[in-house]
Amino acid sequence: MMTFLGYRRADGRVGTRNHVLVLSVTGLTGPSARRIAASVKGAVFAGTPYGSGLLGEDRAIHERALAGLAAHPNAGAVLVIGADEPLVESVAAAVPEGIPVEALAFDRCGHDALRLVDTGVRHAARMAWRLSRARREEAPLSSLVLGLECGRSDPSSGLVANPTIGRVADRVVAAGGTAILGETVEWLGAEDRIAARAADPALGEALVAAVLRREAAAVAAGIDLTGTNPSRTNIDGGLTTIEEKSLGAVAKSGQSPIAGLVGYGEPPRASGLHLMDAPAYAPESLTGFVAAGANLILFATGVGNSYGAPLAPTLKVTGNPDTAARLTEQIDVDLSPAFEGKETPEDAADRLLAAAIATASGAATFAEIFGDGDEVISRFGAAL
Repeated sequence: MMTFLGYRRADGRVGTRNHVLVLSVTGLTGPSARRIAASVKGAVFAGTPYGSGLLGEDRAIHERALAGLAAHPNAGAVLVIGADEPLVESVAAAVPEGIPVEALAFDRCGHDALRLVDTGVRHAARMAWRLSRARREEAPLSSLVLGLECGRSDPSSGLVANPTIGRVADRVVAAGGTAILGETVEWLGAEDRIAARAADPALGEALVAAVLRREAAAVAAGIDLTGTNPSRTNIDGGLTTIEEKSLGAVAKSGQSPIAGLVGYGEPPRASGLHLMDAPAYAPESLTGFVAAGANLILFATGVGNSYGAPLAPTLKVTGNPDTAARLTEQIDVDLSPAFEGKETPEDAADRLLAAAIATASGAATFAEIFGDGDEVISRFGAAL
C-alpha cells in the first residue's frame, strides 16, 4: 500500500500541512487578520470580505464554508477573528477536538484594530511555536481527499492533463481515499456520461438536474454560454464547443463510480468519488473543495493558471509543451511527454501520483512558494 507522511488529527483525518490558520469571519477584520498571518511564520490567512446582511441559503452556505475552513485537517491551530462575536464563537466551535483554537472578537479589543493585531500576533506566535514540535507520520493513501480542478484549458487539457488526473483519482479512490470534482457548468454536454456512472438512478437524476439548473439560470439571465463556457481564452487555445470542454473537464474524475453529490463546501459523508454542485471559477471552486476537507488539489491548465489554495497545496500540471517550457516556475508537473507520445498514459499517471505523494508529504508547490492564491467563498444571493 502506498503511503505519505502527514499530520494525524484526533478525529482520524490527516493533514498534508500543519498551518496556523488565521481565519477572519467578517470583512471588517480581514486586513487585521492578513497582518497577523503575515507577521507569523507558518501562518496562512483565510477569510471573507462579507459580514452581516447575508440572507437565507446564502448565509447558511457561507457559514458552512467558514466552519469547513476552521475544521480543515491542514490547520494544526486556528485563530478565529471577526466583528460579529456570535459568529466568531460559532466558527471557533467547529474546530475539531485536539486542535488549539483562539477566538478574538473586535468588540473585545475596544474596537481597536491595532490592539486586535497585537493580541492576534501573540496568539498565533504561540501556536506556531507549539506546532513546530509536531512531526509527520506515515499515513495511507486512503487519507487523501483530492480536489480536482482545471482552468484556462486547451486541447492538451482534455487529451492529457485531465485524463492523467483522472487516473490518479481512480488510484486514490481504489485505495479507499476521496476525490471531489466540481465546476457544474462544465458537466454540460457530458451529463449523460456522468449520470451513467452514478451509484444509483436517483443520484444520476440529481446530477443531470444540477447541470440543467445552471443552464436554466444562464438562459434566464440572458447569458449565451457560448463565449462564456468555453471562455475566450479556451477558444483562443483551440476549444470550440461546450461539449469539447466538458468532455475534457469530466475526464479529471477518472472512471470510478460516483458515490454522491454534495453542495458547495459540503464534506462528503463517505470516501469515494463525489461531485460538488458549485461555480466553475477557480478561486471559488478551490475554496469549495477546501471547505469540504480537500487536503490536496490537482489542477490542470492548458495555457497557464498560477492560482492555488493557500490552505491545501495545489499541484499545477499541464500537458502543453509550450506552456511547460514557458511557465517553468509555475508548473509543478510537466505531462507534455505524454502529449508528445514519449511516455504512456500510465507512466504519466505514475509520475503525477509520485508528485502528489511528495507534495502531501511536504514538498512545496510553486503556488505555495509564491503565495499565489486566496480563499474565496462563493456568494449565492443578495445581501441587506
